[in-house]
Amino acid sequence: MSTHAEHPGSGTGSTRDVAGGGTDPAVLRAVAEQVAAEAAEHLRSLPAPRSAEAEPDAVSTKSSPTDVVTASDASVERFVRTRLAELRPGEPVYGEEGSGDAEGARWVVDPIDGTVNYLYGLPWYAISIAAVDNGHSVAGAVAEPASGRMWSAALGQGATCDGVPLRASLATELGQSLLGTGFSYRAERRARQSRMVAALLPEVRDIRRAGSAALDLCAIGAGWLDGYLEHGCNWWDWAAGALVASEAGAVVHIAGGPQGLGTDGAGLGGDVSFAAAPGVAAELAALALRSGAGEV
Repeated sequence: MSTHAEHPGSGTGSTRDVAGGGTDPAVLRAVAEQVAAEAAEHLRSLPAPRSAEAEPDAVSTKSSPTDVVTASDASVERFVRTRLAELRPGEPVYGEEGSGDAEGARWVVDPIDGTVNYLYGLPWYAISIAAVDNGHSVAGAVAEPASGRMWSAALGQGATCDGVPLRASLATELGQSLLGTGFSYRAERRARQSRMVAALLPEVRDIRRAGSAALDLCAIGAGWLDGYLEHGCNWWDWAAGALVASEAGAVVHIAGGPQGLGTDGAGLGGDVSFAAAPGVAAELAALALRSGAGEV
């Protein structure tokens, strides 16, 4: 994932259908924004998973007892797939709940990033939709159903939040930088991550764990965080958010994705997601390595 200079973003937020062929990033961005906004409205119409109105089997687990999935995740992904099929017929979708062909995907979808937050009624969760070309993000949108915010970006055209252009933090002192991170669902890996974080913490202002990789990456783009480091994210977690951070001027390293898309150029781990303000990125990467990031 490369870094791009800031450009004015489109921030269309249109409610009309945006359809058509072609691979123009601006058009793909508009489609992602529209479908993400509609999906957020759909999610708000669903019963909360722990409410009296929810079905008894509204919550289940996946990779571990702490890795939850709700009926809402599946419902939102079905909705997104349906709308993308209407607006962009024949374009393959790769989603967290419905899977698909990663190598041939045009769209990468996380129906609810931050499902545990959603389950517990915390507001930090998002719907992430990215358009990709040969596995590389060219446009994307991240919708926050609880706040109504819409983050989006298009390759070479900048990033916005609700149409306002974003710019990554101007931080230059790592000791005064605020970081974001996240943890694995597997207990043994969480233990390794906690040791890394314990080594990082005395060297920075503080560390936040919000629970949504997509929103952490958008926060990097907005300058709300100066750095972000997390291991174990999947392609759908970062496909849109990493583009937002990159287009806002952040330094971004992603390892993972289809066939190892995104090389570990910083040596931080085979499935790392890293984004930081340009003024602290190199120093943060070096600190993370000293703190054991490569062994997480």
